[in-house]
Amino acid sequence: MGFRPGLPEVSDRNKLFAAIKSSSQHQKLFEGATGAINPALGPEGADIVVTKHRVSAFAGTDLEMVLRAKNIDTLVLFGIATSGVVLSTLLHACDADYQLVVIADCCADLDAELHEALLKRLFPQRAAVVTAAEFVQALQST
Repeated sequence: MGFRPGLPEVSDRNKLFAAIKSSSQHQKLFEGATGAINPALGPEGADIVVTKHRVSAFAGTDLEMVLRAKNIDTLVLFGIATSGVVLSTLLHACDADYQLVVIADCCADLDAELHEALLKRLFPQRAAVVTAAEFVQALQST
């Protein structure tokens, strides 16, 4: 996630991000080294970096164009906001006909009850929900 200085991408009508826009302290989270990708995590070589300005990885980005251009049809999702980033991205990707895998034990949410409901009730209707160990095992057997 990233924003330009002053967050011109954020409307005052956006309840979630307006608080960040109105706080110079919160804006510092997206500046300089604090807002940069940790070099230990990437990117490497020809990796493509997509900066998102909304909860969904698709909203307002060129991610879908890049995925289609590379003939990618399967997405593996996990993240620290099961009810935010993971949910929003999963719903868009499902509607766009991607095959989806959610790594359940690599997801977290502040609302544990909602987190469990999403992983057990909603996500399985749209994606394969597996553990990290199951995912790694499946990769190794292919």
